[in-house]
Amino acid sequence: MPDADVAPLPPSLRTELLVDGSWRPGASGRTFEVLDPATGGVLAEVADATPQDGLDALDAAHRAWPAWRATPPRVRSEVLREVWERVTARTDEFAALITAEGGKPLSEARAETAYGAEFVRWFSEQAVRITGTVRTAPSGANRQLVLRRGVGPSLLITPWNFPLAMATRKAAPALAAGCPVVIKPAGYTPLTTLLFADVVREVLAERDLPLGVINVVPTSDAAALTEPLLRDPRLRKLSFTGSTQVGRTLLRGAAQQVLRTSMELGGNAPFLVFADADLDAAVEGAMVAKMRNAGQTCVAANRFLVHESVADAFAAKLSAAFGELVVGPGSRPGTSVGPLIRPSAVEFVEQVVADAVDHGATVVHGGGRPDLAGYFYNPTVLLRVRPDATAVTEEVFGPVAPIVAFDDEAEAIALANATPFGLVAYAYTRDVDRAFRLAEQLEAGMIGINRGLVSDPSAPFGGMKASGLGREGGEQGIEEYLETVYVAI
Repeated sequence: MPDADVAPLPPSLRTELLVDGSWRPGASGRTFEVLDPATGGVLAEVADATPQDGLDALDAAHRAWPAWRATPPRVRSEVLREVWERVTARTDEFAALITAEGGKPLSEARAETAYGAEFVRWFSEQAVRITGTVRTAPSGANRQLVLRRGVGPSLLITPWNFPLAMATRKAAPALAAGCPVVIKPAGYTPLTTLLFADVVREVLAERDLPLGVINVVPTSDAAALTEPLLRDPRLRKLSFTGSTQVGRTLLRGAAQQVLRTSMELGGNAPFLVFADADLDAAVEGAMVAKMRNAGQTCVAANRFLVHESVADAFAAKLSAAFGELVVGPGSRPGTSVGPLIRPSAVEFVEQVVADAVDHGATVVHGGGRPDLAGYFYNPTVLLRVRPDATAVTEEVFGPVAPIVAFDDEAEAIALANATPFGLVAYAYTRDVDRAFRLAEQLEAGMIGINRGLVSDPSAPFGGMKASGLGREGGEQGIEEYLETVYVAI
């Protein structure tokens, strides 16, 4: 491990497993390291959960289920509202932790804290709005009562890039619906999720509610932990955010018990710029869609499809905007682009850029690593990239903007849809008719028209094709944790 300064962590931060309201080491007694990607230094040693620890957490959730589902919706709502207030009050603490283990600039970490907390507030309001129906059957012979109730203990597997928001986006609707949870956070960034769970545990304890409602089991071996959980009939729901490859494996495992599943998987977002677009607005939107968390988001614009007549002008304006970015540790004042999460991520970005250049692309801005200790790569703009380049066909997850020129709308839509993925798409045009055509023809679960940001806790988040199943956020988010029961009376 390289020598590096270790960022200070909150003195009260827990690094054990949280099972049934108690902090404890893993059954093996082993730990794993959490690194600071800005330096490569070790931030903390976190308890390494074993498969038995996972089953213990599920047991705790299962035992808490009867009392939690019987808890009045108003009380569940008030619990979540209190959690929202406490997370919000500790924004600086959460933001510092997000930056320390994930690398994103503090300004972005504060934004994530607000975004993640908002899921808790939103679903606190949805907890009291779970409705059913009653009606007379068309035959007149009986009444039909339709009830909605929580599906039960849920396994939530979260990614590393939004350690608070991805935990709250899953846990908040589950808890609102009356479902206890077992959270398996990403091994790269478990600390923020542990802090969030501690806040929830505190609120539950103060109200004398079952503490097994929330359990957290970090691990260095996710496959070993999850496999027995997916086989256990006490588990009723699986929610996962991560790669499509891992999602397919989990779906196969979930099929054993016919689990309810939500899958938010890979993306390869197109960003379309038409000849009539406001280029300054398009560049502003591109900076938001591309450069949050150094391009390490599932909704990051991955392919810039730009009309031939404005491709050079757009590349020049985007390069100028990239030139104003400051690369450095997220905790350093003025930083706008933090590190990538691990050395392997930097290596992949280097390979992507080299592949594009080998096939005729031009680096018009950036390229290469800056002279910094951690896992950094300079924001890079590539022009005249071929549609079959790796930078276009694969999700880069880094600060690289490959520009592909197109001739007309039909070609642009064909290029945008030429991917197995369909999470999000962006488009800039002044033509209202075209905007509606794009909304109808782009194969994506979310579409931003003249807007580079689509994520909103009050709106349904999710994709189509290989980008996943189900929706998180909005009114639809709580539906993922509810069963429908029909009663004939």
